[in-house]
Amino acid sequence: MTSLWNSLEKDVFNPQKKRLLKTVHVWKTGRKKKMSILCLVVDTSRPMQPFLVEVKLDRGEPYKTAHWWPLAELRQVDGKSLQQASLDFDLQFEKVYKWTARSFEEKKTFIRCLWRLNLRFLANTVTFVNVPSCATEGMQRPEEDRKDQVAAESQEELSVYQEMTPKEAADVLKLMEEYEPLVNNSVDFAEQLVKDLHVLDEANLRAIISSEQQVTQLMSSIDEALTEVARVEQTLQIYDELLGSVKQQMDHIHQENSLLHRIISNKTRLMDEIIFLTTHLHLSKGHCDALSRADLSSLSSVQACVAAAEALSGCMNIQLQPGYRKLQAVAEQLIMFETLKQNFENSFISHITSIFELQGNAQVPQLGQPIDKLSAPSHRLHHKELLPYIPLMAWLRNTNSVLFCDLPKVYAQNLNRLYDREIKALLEQAKTSLLGRRKGSLQESLEKPMAMGGRHQSWWSFLESREGQEDTPDRGNIVKVLEQVLRQLQPLCTAEQQFIEKFFQLSHDTADLQVLEAFATKGGESIASPEDPSCTKPRSQPEESTTHLLREIFSCLESDLRGFLDVCNKVHPLGCLQVLVTLSDSVFDMWGSSSAPPSSFFSSLLGNLLLLVKSSFNKCIGTLCKEIEEAKMPSKLKGGIVPSVSCFKEFVVFSEEVFRTARRRGELDKAHLRLASSVFSSISSLSSANLKVNTDMVMMENFHHIHHFLCQKKIHCLEDKKREAKQRYSEHMEKYIIKYLGQPLEKLNHFFEGVKSRVAQGVKEEDISFQLAYSKQELRKVIEKYPGKEVKRALETLYRKIHKYLSPEENLLPVVWNAMEQEFIRQYQEFEDLIQRCYAGSGITMDFSMEDLLSYFNSITQSSI
Repeated sequence: MTSLWNSLEKDVFNPQKKRLLKTVHVWKTGRKKKMSILCLVVDTSRPMQPFLVEVKLDRGEPYKTAHWWPLAELRQVDGKSLQQASLDFDLQFEKVYKWTARSFEEKKTFIRCLWRLNLRFLANTVTFVNVPSCATEGMQRPEEDRKDQVAAESQEELSVYQEMTPKEAADVLKLMEEYEPLVNNSVDFAEQLVKDLHVLDEANLRAIISSEQQVTQLMSSIDEALTEVARVEQTLQIYDELLGSVKQQMDHIHQENSLLHRIISNKTRLMDEIIFLTTHLHLSKGHCDALSRADLSSLSSVQACVAAAEALSGCMNIQLQPGYRKLQAVAEQLIMFETLKQNFENSFISHITSIFELQGNAQVPQLGQPIDKLSAPSHRLHHKELLPYIPLMAWLRNTNSVLFCDLPKVYAQNLNRLYDREIKALLEQAKTSLLGRRKGSLQESLEKPMAMGGRHQSWWSFLESREGQEDTPDRGNIVKVLEQVLRQLQPLCTAEQQFIEKFFQLSHDTADLQVLEAFATKGGESIASPEDPSCTKPRSQPEESTTHLLREIFSCLESDLRGFLDVCNKVHPLGCLQVLVTLSDSVFDMWGSSSAPPSSFFSSLLGNLLLLVKSSFNKCIGTLCKEIEEAKMPSKLKGGIVPSVSCFKEFVVFSEEVFRTARRRGELDKAHLRLASSVFSSISSLSSANLKVNTDMVMMENFHHIHHFLCQKKIHCLEDKKREAKQRYSEHMEKYIIKYLGQPLEKLNHFFEGVKSRVAQGVKEEDISFQLAYSKQELRKVIEKYPGKEVKRALETLYRKIHKYLSPEENLLPVVWNAMEQEFIRQYQEFEDLIQRCYAGSGITMDFSMEDLLSYFNSITQSSI
């Protein structure tokens, strides 16, 4: 209990300057047993007022006061029963509260404390019913209570065992030592103690009798003191009665003073609220007139409407308490504001919509004749006309988002017609400039390349007559015209994007008013960002609301640009290559430009077109690779450079010139590798298809030609192909030399090949001459067939044959002839070595020496110069 009492005083009542008098644990009668504590407290400062407080007990939480009742409002206390110890009692304030106490003793002491507070503070205004007399008689019989308390304490003292103190134990030990002879006999020891006690009693009586006078004097003084105490108590009771009436008067004065303070405070608050309403709900007559007239014809009137609309929004956005709206004056003022707002919204929307329609119906300027430079009309004046209405657009966005979301759709529908006409006129002008003809022959110019037999025929015919074909458009013309078109369209789209973001407040988030209310209930797919790694965009995509609006305004732009790029692809066999370079450079220039907005609609559009152009370029390269792989050797061609190699060279030269200033060349490198692989495959298939042509010679010449060409161009991505070409050129030259070297000394060559095979099979070199097919006689017969003159004549025949079939433009004759000389000398030395090892001591030698062989080759070389 002490812990609970201290906790309540420390945590609940001391901070509120209250003193705890009594507590009782209770719960509400007839309900679930949820324990609370009823506390009687009183103020620690004057005027002192008593209160009844209900404190709830929640596990794991601090004490929480649920209710406070001033005891001045208590009317009746009902103890419920006079005959038995009931735990229920009622307290009646404005309504009756029914409680059940935890124990009867707590209930009794609690009601007794209420009775005392009623006498002291409430002038006995509370009625007590069904309360036992024992609960209220404490104040009437204090003497009896005191006697009962003393008796109870005495009885309690008698029933409690008291342990001896150390001094008492020492005295007992001293006494036992003094009467040590008698200690062993308890009867004698007890008799001796009784005798000593009688002696002490007689001594005490004599002392009391001798001091009788002093006792009488003491009793007299006590009687006088009791008389004085009774007089003081009577005086205190009179003072207490007087102070009770004074206390009631002071409490009444305090209550009246509190009421006066409350009246003054209420009047002050009422005046503040009236001033607040009259100040913030007032719209000047000038603002009302401006909103009523809704004159938006001049800049000054627009500014007046902007100021009036902002003032109206300020009045309508004031936070009012719910009760204020029930006031008639406030309700009438709010209705007037709403009427002004709706009328002005309708007038403004009608005015701005008419401007959109006029701009959408504007005429496109006629193209000049002749056409030297492409130019797109500027919309700066149209934007300047709408800029003064930006504050009103912002006001409409904040006040009525539903009406505001309809305006972008109306603007897009009207401006779409104007941009459609302007873009089509620009691209028609570009097509005419690109083809060098008037509009009447434009379709004929586009159909002409396709009538020549498809891309294969036009590409080969382009290679054959590229220098002399006057009707073929210049390569730089496509790049120049396409760059002009993109330079005109980029500022057009960028200016429009910046304007609509500013005019329609598209950067003010709130998910851009839920993407302009799903673009005025008409959704659309946003422009996808390029996924190809080569065109990964370093900037973020346009906001979704801006993208939807721009796609509606420029709905024809992407399809028209695709059609124009198709024209560029058709006017030149490799127009897609030029378009790829130009478009790629434009995209990267735009991404690196500070003038372009961070989220550019046009750059996203070009990213999509770039993916399309890359796909077209890859298809073109795939077609060309297929044509190269499926090409056939001309029937009259017996050697030299095959057409696929010439085609590859022309493509590389042309593409390197186009990509000379390009920012990226990843697609071109891939195309080079694909074409090189197709050319290598074509060389192998073409050389083996014609039986009249020596395969090794054709492959040697063509791979040498490719290797020499790649060495000149120094293209990094083709380094591996260059090494492969060199390797294959060397391999086929070696095969070609070995094949033709067997012809001058064919039988001798076959003989020694047999000798080497026998040695490889395990026959000893000295035993070779005993083999019947490889005896000394057989060797002499073979050597006799190749005298020096015959060898020289065979070499001259071989030289003429090589000279006949090797193409002069490759100039491989000296290289091949020198390689054959080295190989022939190596074979001669090998034959001599085999004769020395396998036919030692036979005296067999060849008819010609090394010096003769060198002179044969030297004379043949000199005669050919």
